[in-house]
Formats: sequence, C-alpha cells, structure tokens
Amino acid sequence: MLYVLDIVGTFVFAVSGGLKAAKHQLDFLGFIVLGISTGVGGGLVRDVVLGDVPPAVFREELYLAVCILGGGLAFFSAQRIAPRWREMLIADGIGLGVFAAIGAAKAAAFGLGPIGIVGMAGLTATGGGVIRDVLVREVPAVIGRDFYATAALAGGLCYVLLHPLELSDAILLPVTALVTISLRFFAVKKNLNLPRPDAVIES
Repeated sequence: MLYVLDIVGTFVFAVSGGLKAAKHQLDFLGFIVLGISTGVGGGLVRDVVLGDVPPAVFREELYLAVCILGGGLAFFSAQRIAPRWREMLIADGIGLGVFAAIGAAKAAAFGLGPIGIVGMAGLTATGGGVIRDVLVREVPAVIGRDFYATAALAGGLCYVLLHPLELSDAILLPVTALVTISLRFFAVKKNLNLPRPDAVIES
C-alpha cells in the first residue's frame, strides 16, 4: 500500500513541477526536467547522503517513468489541471506525508539518530520542491511562511517518538504519514503560517 502511495505521490509532485514550468513558460524539456526534479529530487539527495548508491530512482526506473508522465501530462493539460487546485492540494499533502514516512524509515534503517531521522523525513518530502524552485530562480517555498516543511519534520519527530515501541512498519509508517498529512491539511484549513519579522532592518 505504501509503495502505491509512493508512486502516486511521485506522480503528483511531478505534475506540480510541470505546473511550475507552465508558470515560467518553459518548453517541453523544461516540463520534464522540473517534473523529474520535483518527483524524485528529495529521494535522490537522501539516498546520496545515506550512501545508498546508485539511488533508488535509478535502480527502479518506474519512478522516472512516472515523473516523465506527470511532467508530460502537465505540458498537455496545464490549463485544465491548474484550476483543480483543491484536488492537487489534497494529493500533494498525501505525497508529503508518504515521503516523510519513507524518509524517516530509511534513515532509521541506516542507523541514524533522532536528528538524522527527522532531517531525512524533511529532506525526502521537500527536497524535490527546493530543487524545482532553485531551477526557476525562486526562493524555495519551504523556507517561506508556508507550513509545509514543518509538517514533514513533525512527521519525522513522530516516527522518532514511536520507533522505540518497536511497532511494525505496517503501523509506524502509516501513522507517521497520517500525522504529516493531518498537520498539513489543518494548516491549510486554518491558514496557519510560521511567524516572520514585520520589518527587515537594512544595513
């Protein structure tokens, strides 16, 4: 089940990358590049950091195929997909939770401590979006006010707190994903954002 959600999350992230390409009026290759970077960028960086090489995205080519499909779909259907922001938001939240859970579990399997587990949850869930935004010269959304990366980090913390109970992955991973998804949806519904200074002092 988690594998299926992982594929779905990869596809949704790839489509979101394609929509970003549409916003910047890129060509077809741009759609594919942003689709791939958004869909698998976080997992690729995670695997490199953990020393799990070659990264999973190159060992199982279904991920790349799904990203190309998502980017291509965005290229041909951007005008029809973009208005369905609510459905995309829901799917994106699910992908965020699934990626956070997978990142935390893989970090634990490689023997990382609590900080590493939480960090890998956040990196896996948001790394692709950071790469996407940098490629189009935007400040990455995850370091803006949006309560996005924070939800992934909270999911990683949930995994850390529950891991000593020696729960099976069949329980631990869905719970971690559900916590992340719930926090993300709650933040969107209540329009919650992280605080920032009211004014910036220029030197």
